Amino acid sequence: MTKAADLQKLIPFDVAFSRYEDIRPRLPQASAPVVAQQAEGLLATVDAFDGYLFDSFGVLNVGDSAIAGAAECLLALRQRGKPFCILTNAASYTSADAFHKYARLGLDVRAEEIISSRDVLFRHLAANYPGVSWGAIAAVEDRFADTKEPIQHLDEFPDWDSAEGFLFLSAARWSEADQERLIHSLIRKPRPVLVGNPDLVAPREGGLTVEPGFWAHDLQDRTGQPVAYFGKPFPEAFSLAAERIGAGRLAMVGDTLHTDILGGQAAGHGTILVTDHGLFKGRDVTPFIKASGITPDWIIPTI
Repeated sequence: MTKAADLQKLIPFDVAFSRYEDIRPRLPQASAPVVAQQAEGLLATVDAFDGYLFDSFGVLNVGDSAIAGAAECLLALRQRGKPFCILTNAASYTSADAFHKYARLGLDVRAEEIISSRDVLFRHLAANYPGVSWGAIAAVEDRFADTKEPIQHLDEFPDWDSAEGFLFLSAARWSEADQERLIHSLIRKPRPVLVGNPDLVAPREGGLTVEPGFWAHDLQDRTGQPVAYFGKPFPEAFSLAAERIGAGRLAMVGDTLHTDILGGQAAGHGTILVTDHGLFKGRDVTPFIKASGITPDWIIPTI
Protein backbone atom coordinates (compact mmCIF):
# COMPACT_ATOMS: atom_id res chain seq x y z
CA MET A 1 0.00 0.00 0.00
CA THR A 2 1.27 3.43 -0.90
CA LYS A 3 2.19 5.93 1.80
CA ALA A 4 1.35 8.92 -0.39
CA ALA A 5 -2.17 10.17 0.31
CA ASP A 6 -1.88 12.63 -2.57
CA LEU A 7 -1.97 9.72 -5.01
CA GLN A 8 -5.71 9.36 -4.42
CA LYS A 9 -7.57 8.91 -7.67
CA LEU A 10 -9.82 11.76 -8.84
CA ILE A 11 -12.85 11.21 -11.06
CA PRO A 12 -15.31 13.61 -12.74
CA PHE A 13 -18.74 14.26 -11.25
CA ASP A 14 -20.64 12.75 -14.20
CA VAL A 15 -18.62 9.53 -13.93
CA ALA A 16 -19.36 9.31 -10.21
CA PHE A 17 -23.08 9.91 -10.70
CA SER A 18 -23.24 7.30 -13.46
CA ARG A 19 -21.47 4.78 -11.24
CA TYR A 20 -23.97 5.41 -8.43
CA GLU A 21 -26.74 4.64 -10.90
CA ASP A 22 -24.92 1.47 -12.04
CA ILE A 23 -24.88 0.07 -8.50
CA ARG A 24 -28.50 0.95 -7.66
CA PRO A 25 -29.51 -2.76 -7.46
CA ARG A 26 -27.11 -3.12 -4.51
CA LEU A 27 -28.52 -0.10 -2.66
CA PRO A 28 -31.66 0.00 -0.50
CA GLN A 29 -34.93 0.51 -2.32
CA ALA A 30 -37.24 3.35 -1.35
CA SER A 31 -40.20 5.38 -2.54
CA ALA A 32 -39.87 9.13 -3.01
CA PRO A 33 -42.22 12.11 -3.09
CA VAL A 34 -43.28 13.43 -6.47
CA VAL A 35 -42.10 16.98 -5.85
CA ALA A 36 -39.65 18.46 -3.34
CA GLN A 37 -40.60 21.47 -1.27
CA GLN A 38 -38.20 24.43 -1.32
CA ALA A 39 -37.05 26.46 1.68
CA GLU A 40 -34.28 28.92 2.50
CA GLY A 41 -33.01 27.01 5.54
CA LEU A 42 -33.59 24.07 7.83
CA LEU A 43 -35.56 25.93 10.50
CA ALA A 44 -38.39 26.32 8.00
CA THR A 45 -38.99 22.57 8.38
CA VAL A 46 -39.20 22.32 12.19
CA ASP A 47 -42.99 21.93 12.26
CA ALA A 48 -42.71 18.89 9.99
CA PHE A 49 -40.17 16.91 12.03
CA ASP A 50 -39.50 15.86 15.62
CA GLY A 51 -35.75 15.32 15.18
CA TYR A 52 -32.91 15.46 12.66
CA LEU A 53 -30.09 13.23 11.43
CA PHE A 54 -27.27 15.32 9.97
CA ASP A 55 -24.61 14.37 7.51
CA SER A 56 -21.40 16.20 8.32
CA PHE A 57 -19.48 17.21 5.19
CA GLY A 58 -21.40 19.66 3.03
CA VAL A 59 -24.04 20.21 5.71
CA LEU A 60 -22.29 21.22 8.94
CA ASN A 61 -18.74 21.67 7.71
CA VAL A 62 -16.47 21.71 4.69
CA GLY A 63 -13.11 20.29 5.68
CA ASP A 64 -11.88 22.04 8.81
CA SER A 65 -14.33 24.94 8.61
CA ALA A 66 -17.88 25.07 9.92
CA ILE A 67 -20.47 26.21 7.40
CA ALA A 68 -21.83 29.66 8.19
CA GLY A 69 -25.00 29.33 10.25
CA ALA A 70 -24.45 25.70 11.26
CA ALA A 71 -23.70 26.45 14.92
CA GLU A 72 -26.70 28.77 15.15
CA CYS A 73 -28.96 26.17 13.56
CA LEU A 74 -27.97 23.48 16.07
CA LEU A 75 -28.49 25.90 18.94
CA ALA A 76 -31.94 26.82 17.63
CA LEU A 77 -32.90 23.14 17.43
CA ARG A 78 -31.84 22.62 21.05
CA GLN A 79 -33.87 25.61 22.13
CA ARG A 80 -36.91 24.14 20.38
CA GLY A 81 -36.40 20.73 21.99
CA LYS A 82 -35.63 19.03 18.68
CA PRO A 83 -33.12 16.18 19.19
CA PHE A 84 -30.48 15.54 16.56
CA CYS A 85 -27.43 13.45 15.85
CA ILE A 86 -24.68 13.42 13.27
CA LEU A 87 -24.61 10.36 11.03
CA THR A 88 -21.31 10.26 9.16
CA ASN A 89 -19.65 7.80 6.80
CA ALA A 90 -16.19 8.92 7.93
CA ALA A 91 -14.67 5.61 9.01
CA SER A 92 -11.00 6.52 9.22
CA TYR A 93 -11.18 8.15 12.65
CA THR A 94 -13.04 7.47 15.89
CA SER A 95 -16.18 9.14 17.19
CA ALA A 96 -14.05 10.64 19.97
CA ASP A 97 -11.86 12.25 17.30
CA ALA A 98 -15.00 13.54 15.57
CA PHE A 99 -16.29 14.99 18.86
CA HIS A 100 -13.08 16.98 19.33
CA LYS A 101 -13.21 18.13 15.70
CA TYR A 102 -16.74 19.50 16.06
CA ALA A 103 -15.74 21.26 19.28
CA ARG A 104 -12.84 22.94 17.44
CA LEU A 105 -15.31 24.05 14.77
CA GLY A 106 -17.50 25.67 17.40
CA LEU A 107 -20.39 23.22 16.95
CA ASP A 108 -22.29 22.27 20.11
CA VAL A 109 -22.42 18.52 19.55
CA ARG A 110 -22.34 15.99 22.38
CA ALA A 111 -20.42 12.73 22.18
CA GLU A 112 -23.59 10.64 22.23
CA GLU A 113 -24.93 12.64 19.28
CA ILE A 114 -22.25 11.32 16.92
CA ILE A 115 -22.69 8.04 15.05
CA SER A 116 -20.08 7.05 12.51
CA SER A 117 -20.19 4.17 10.08
CA ARG A 118 -17.06 2.97 11.87
CA ASP A 119 -19.10 2.61 15.09
CA VAL A 120 -21.74 0.60 13.25
CA LEU A 121 -19.16 -1.66 11.63
CA PHE A 122 -17.25 -2.35 14.84
CA ARG A 123 -20.49 -3.14 16.67
CA HIS A 124 -21.29 -5.65 13.92
CA LEU A 125 -17.85 -7.26 14.22
CA ALA A 126 -18.23 -7.80 17.96
CA ALA A 127 -21.65 -9.39 17.52
CA ASN A 128 -21.01 -11.51 14.42
CA TYR A 129 -17.27 -12.14 13.99
CA PRO A 130 -15.73 -12.50 17.46
CA GLY A 131 -12.04 -13.30 17.32
CA VAL A 132 -11.64 -13.03 13.55
CA SER A 133 -8.23 -11.66 12.53
CA TRP A 134 -8.92 -8.71 10.24
CA GLY A 135 -6.67 -6.97 7.76
CA ALA A 136 -7.68 -3.31 7.62
CA ILE A 137 -7.34 -0.94 4.70
CA ALA A 138 -7.03 2.17 6.81
CA ALA A 139 -5.30 5.48 7.39
CA VAL A 140 -1.69 5.02 8.44
CA GLU A 141 -2.28 6.60 11.86
CA ASP A 142 -5.27 4.37 12.70
CA ARG A 143 -4.61 2.20 15.79
CA PHE A 144 -8.12 0.66 16.13
CA ALA A 145 -8.17 1.54 19.84
CA ASP A 146 -11.96 1.86 19.78
CA THR A 147 -12.54 -1.88 19.35
CA LYS A 148 -11.39 -5.04 21.11
CA GLU A 149 -11.46 -7.07 17.90
CA PRO A 150 -8.10 -8.26 16.50
CA ILE A 151 -7.45 -5.79 13.68
CA GLN A 152 -4.15 -4.83 12.11
CA HIS A 153 -3.19 -2.92 9.00
CA LEU A 154 -3.38 -5.08 5.91
CA ASP A 155 0.14 -4.11 4.84
CA GLU A 156 1.42 -5.64 8.10
CA PHE A 157 0.40 -9.07 6.78
CA PRO A 158 3.33 -10.46 4.76
CA ASP A 159 0.84 -12.66 2.92
CA TRP A 160 -2.65 -11.23 2.37
CA ASP A 161 -4.00 -14.78 2.07
CA SER A 162 -3.35 -15.17 5.81
CA ALA A 163 -5.88 -12.48 6.80
CA GLU A 164 -9.19 -14.01 7.87
CA GLY A 165 -11.18 -11.07 6.55
CA PHE A 166 -10.83 -7.53 5.25
CA LEU A 167 -12.10 -4.19 6.54
CA PHE A 168 -12.17 -1.20 4.18
CA LEU A 169 -12.06 1.99 6.26
CA SER A 170 -10.06 4.45 4.14
CA ALA A 171 -8.96 4.72 0.52
CA ALA A 172 -6.24 7.30 1.16
CA ARG A 173 -3.38 4.82 0.62
CA TRP A 174 -5.11 2.39 -1.74
CA SER A 175 -3.91 1.97 -5.31
CA GLU A 176 -4.80 0.04 -8.45
CA ALA A 177 -1.96 -2.37 -7.67
CA ASP A 178 -3.36 -2.97 -4.17
CA GLN A 179 -6.79 -3.60 -5.66
CA GLU A 180 -5.40 -6.19 -8.07
CA ARG A 181 -3.54 -7.93 -5.26
CA LEU A 182 -6.65 -8.08 -3.06
CA ILE A 183 -8.82 -9.37 -5.89
CA HIS A 184 -6.39 -12.18 -6.67
CA SER A 185 -6.18 -13.08 -2.97
CA LEU A 186 -9.98 -13.27 -2.71
CA ILE A 187 -10.28 -15.36 -5.87
CA ARG A 188 -7.79 -17.83 -4.42
CA LYS A 189 -9.42 -17.81 -1.00
CA PRO A 190 -12.82 -16.13 -0.51
CA ARG A 191 -13.23 -14.35 2.84
CA PRO A 192 -15.55 -11.70 4.25
CA VAL A 193 -15.09 -8.11 3.09
CA LEU A 194 -16.74 -5.40 5.20
CA VAL A 195 -16.79 -1.74 4.21
CA GLY A 196 -16.93 1.06 6.78
CA ASN A 197 -17.45 3.86 4.25
CA PRO A 198 -19.91 3.05 1.44
CA ASP A 199 -19.36 6.40 -0.31
CA LEU A 200 -18.09 6.14 -3.86
CA VAL A 201 -16.58 9.63 -3.85
CA ALA A 202 -15.97 12.65 -1.64
CA PRO A 203 -15.70 16.29 -2.75
CA ARG A 204 -12.22 17.73 -2.26
CA GLU A 205 -10.24 20.60 -3.70
CA GLY A 206 -9.55 19.75 -7.30
CA GLY A 207 -12.27 17.16 -7.75
CA LEU A 208 -13.86 14.05 -6.32
CA THR A 209 -11.66 11.53 -4.54
CA VAL A 210 -12.41 7.85 -4.81
CA GLU A 211 -13.63 6.42 -1.50
CA PRO A 212 -13.85 2.84 -0.15
CA GLY A 213 -17.28 2.18 -1.66
CA PHE A 214 -15.91 2.75 -5.15
CA TRP A 215 -13.20 0.13 -4.72
CA ALA A 216 -15.56 -2.28 -2.96
CA HIS A 217 -18.12 -2.30 -5.76
CA ASP A 218 -15.32 -2.83 -8.28
CA LEU A 219 -14.22 -5.79 -6.17
CA GLN A 220 -17.76 -7.19 -6.23
CA ASP A 221 -17.97 -6.78 -9.98
CA ARG A 222 -14.71 -8.59 -10.58
CA THR A 223 -14.90 -11.40 -8.02
CA GLY A 224 -18.63 -12.03 -7.70
CA GLN A 225 -18.10 -12.12 -3.96
CA PRO A 226 -20.63 -10.40 -1.69
CA VAL A 227 -19.49 -7.37 0.28
CA ALA A 228 -21.16 -6.01 3.44
CA TYR A 229 -21.55 -2.22 3.72
CA PHE A 230 -22.00 -0.22 6.92
CA GLY A 231 -23.09 3.40 6.90
CA LYS A 232 -25.44 5.42 4.73
CA PRO A 233 -27.48 4.43 2.75
CA PHE A 234 -27.60 1.04 4.48
CA PRO A 235 -30.04 0.37 7.33
CA GLU A 236 -27.82 -0.40 10.33
CA ALA A 237 -26.62 3.19 10.72
CA PHE A 238 -30.17 4.54 10.61
CA SER A 239 -31.36 1.95 13.13
CA LEU A 240 -28.66 2.99 15.59
CA ALA A 241 -29.49 6.66 15.07
CA ALA A 242 -33.18 6.03 15.71
CA GLU A 243 -32.25 4.21 18.94
CA ARG A 244 -30.36 7.28 20.09
CA ILE A 245 -33.02 9.84 19.21
CA GLY A 246 -36.17 7.81 19.87
CA ALA A 247 -39.42 7.52 18.00
CA GLY A 248 -40.91 10.35 16.01
CA ARG A 249 -40.83 12.03 12.64
CA LEU A 250 -37.14 12.18 11.76
CA ALA A 251 -35.46 13.88 8.80
CA MET A 252 -32.14 12.93 7.23
CA VAL A 253 -30.27 16.08 6.19
CA GLY A 254 -27.50 15.56 3.64
CA ASP A 255 -25.80 16.66 0.44
CA THR A 256 -26.02 13.45 -1.61
CA LEU A 257 -28.93 11.70 -3.30
CA HIS A 258 -27.66 8.10 -3.32
CA THR A 259 -26.44 8.00 0.29
CA ASP A 260 -28.17 10.56 2.52
CA ILE A 261 -31.50 10.94 0.74
CA LEU A 262 -31.97 7.37 -0.50
CA GLY A 263 -30.85 5.96 2.85
CA GLY A 264 -33.17 8.23 4.80
CA GLN A 265 -36.12 7.32 2.61
CA ALA A 266 -35.40 3.60 2.88
CA ALA A 267 -35.37 3.98 6.67
CA GLY A 268 -38.78 5.62 6.57
CA HIS A 269 -37.57 9.13 7.39
CA GLY A 270 -38.18 12.48 5.79
CA THR A 271 -35.29 13.89 3.79
CA ILE A 272 -33.72 17.31 3.26
CA LEU A 273 -31.13 17.90 0.53
CA VAL A 274 -28.56 20.68 1.09
CA THR A 275 -27.18 21.92 -2.23
CA ASP A 276 -24.72 24.79 -1.76
CA HIS A 277 -21.70 23.22 -0.05
CA GLY A 278 -21.23 19.54 -0.87
CA LEU A 279 -21.55 17.20 -3.82
CA PHE A 280 -23.91 19.46 -5.80
CA LYS A 281 -22.13 22.74 -5.12
CA GLY A 282 -22.33 24.91 -8.24
CA ARG A 283 -24.71 22.52 -10.00
CA ASP A 284 -28.41 22.51 -10.71
CA VAL A 285 -29.62 19.43 -8.85
CA THR A 286 -32.87 19.15 -10.85
CA PRO A 287 -31.63 16.96 -13.73
CA PHE A 288 -29.92 14.59 -11.30
CA ILE A 289 -33.07 14.19 -9.24
CA LYS A 290 -34.98 13.45 -12.44
CA ALA A 291 -32.38 10.98 -13.72
CA SER A 292 -32.17 9.05 -10.45
CA GLY A 293 -35.78 9.31 -9.32
CA ILE A 294 -34.48 10.14 -5.83
CA THR A 295 -36.56 13.15 -4.81
CA PRO A 296 -36.05 14.63 -1.33
CA ASP A 297 -38.95 15.98 0.69
CA TRP A 298 -37.20 19.35 0.97
CA ILE A 299 -34.39 21.15 -0.83
CA ILE A 300 -32.50 23.93 0.94
CA PRO A 301 -29.33 25.77 -0.10
CA THR A 302 -27.85 25.68 3.41
CA ILE A 303 -28.99 24.91 6.93
